[in-house]
Amino acid sequence: MGPLFRVASYNVHRWAGLNGRGKPDLTRAGSVIEGLDADMIALQEVLRPLGDESPLEDLAQDLGLHLAFAANRKHKWGELGNAILSRFPITTISVLDLFSSRIERRCALAAGFDTGSGIFSLVATHLSLVDRTRRRQVQMLLEHPQWNAGPAVLMGDMNAWRECKASQSLEDTLHRHSNVDWPATFPASRPILALDRIYASGAEVVSVSAYDTPSARRASDHLPVVAELRLSASADSD
Repeated sequence: MGPLFRVASYNVHRWAGLNGRGKPDLTRAGSVIEGLDADMIALQEVLRPLGDESPLEDLAQDLGLHLAFAANRKHKWGELGNAILSRFPITTISVLDLFSSRIERRCALAAGFDTGSGIFSLVATHLSLVDRTRRRQVQMLLEHPQWNAGPAVLMGDMNAWRECKASQSLEDTLHRHSNVDWPATFPASRPILALDRIYASGAEVVSVSAYDTPSARRASDHLPVVAELRLSASADSD
């Protein structure tokens, strides 16, 4: 049996708390991220203030994690995009533009890691609200070279608030957990929609659950989703 990793995905809602109306405060979601105790974390709606000193870099340093960030668009408080935090050194980084428009600017951030048991890849994304666009985005992700380079995990806010062709493609193509239903993560105060998901290629999603704590219900409009992921024995031996 291959090694077991703990991974998580979290839409941090621009660090603006549950209602998104307040001034960005990384402290709230930062304490939730620390509590996840995950080896790799994909973050969406990450606000990175402009300037030499960024709270995002400070958070990664405080937690002893490596950081990668890719901006989708400018925001009045800085840059807004996806980020990856990892206990393992990041060996490669790439960004895939996912059909940006003036209304929605989306991308996927891919990173490779040396886990000590071989190379492992993570793709973090935040998909479109529009069904047709989301389906094309999924096709692009499934064709990404990172999926052909060894075991990998796709995590993020898939905006799959109902069953659609995009989510069906992910279900049919990638490995998901064996639970009957995805855990609900949105809205955080009373979760009813399973927007945040974790899929794998060349690895097994052993378990998945929402990280539902009082602090997580206040820190963002999404709850984090957490999974135990096992690399296949064949991938471990390569």
